[in-house]
Amino acid sequence: MAKNRNKKKKNGSTPMDTTDDNLEIPQAMDTSELAAPIPSSGALTRLKKGVPMKRTKNIRKMKAIAKAISQNEKSVEKISKNESKKLRTKSGKLLYD
Repeated sequence: MAKNRNKKKKNGSTPMDTTDDNLEIPQAMDTSELAAPIPSSGALTRLKKGVPMKRTKNIRKMKAIAKAISQNEKSVEKISKNESKKLRTKSGKLLYD
């Protein structure tokens, strides 16, 4: 069976009223230029890109600082492990000497 997609429903709707009661007198076109000059497109992109660049720069700085701190902590742990290892080997050598 075919579907009735293209059938229009007729519910007693009236056609649109096309009579014009208010006829306006045509007026002359305003040719005076009062608009501000449009800035170049390069200036707009610089303004839009200025804020995200600042934010990404700050994020990169924060990540770099966090990475430096973590590397510093790792190096401190490594140094302390090496020192404790040296102490253990010295004490082991002293037991057998």
